Amino acid sequence: MRMRRFQACEDRARSRRERGSATIWTIALMTAVSAVAMVVVQVGVARVARHRAQSAADLGALGAARVALAVPDEACHRAEAITVANGASLRSCSLSGGVAEVAVTVRFVVPLLGPTTAAASASAGPVGAPA
Repeated sequence: MRMRRFQACEDRARSRRERGSATIWTIALMTAVSAVAMVVVQVGVARVARHRAQSAADLGALGAARVALAVPDEACHRAEAITVANGASLRSCSLSGGVAEVAVTVRFVVPLLGPTTAAASASAGPVGAPA
């Protein structure tokens, strides 16, 4: 009988000490989930910017290659117009034997880290031309 009372008192004391521990664990879990979600968002933003840069470079190279043989002086202007229309900045453009090589950058903002850039390059030209 005496042991049961002692056990009951001990159980009540333990329950008083552990009161609120579920709240602390919930807060810790939610903080971890939020941190992981933020990392996923940052990686996603960077990947989207990289894909935007690659698309702009590809389209700029195709636009420049289209007019490279007919009007070589106009090719890089065409590439710049296309890359700007796709939200990128033309970093470099060169022509060699009808092959256009274009490099672009895209500025974007990563949450918590600030502004940065993504770069990409592409080349396009006639089939069989040296790249």
